[in-house]
Amino acid sequence: MRFVLAAAITASLAMPAFAQQSHVPQYGEPDKEKTATQKAADKADADAYKRSLGSIPDKGPSDPWGAVRSDPPKAAATKTAKTKTKTGSAEAKPQ
Repeated sequence: MRFVLAAAITASLAMPAFAQQSHVPQYGEPDKEKTATQKAADKADADAYKRSLGSIPDKGPSDPWGAVRSDPPKAAATKTAKTKTKTGSAEAKPQ
């Protein structure tokens, strides 16, 4: 009897969750065609996004440790030298 009651309670709680699910497209299923209003809304959203990107001010480089460092920051090297290191044995072998 308890099992039947537990199954009924679980089923009654799960029904609203199943009702809220919309159709999930399967792999290979073609997308639905958008209406003209949906296309216009997407275009308006994209335009608003592009305009909002233009209103963000450009910030210069920041140095979070600048107040702590005693010497002025060094300019970053444009090219880093690559060094070859051999791995394997602890002893250096003559070449």
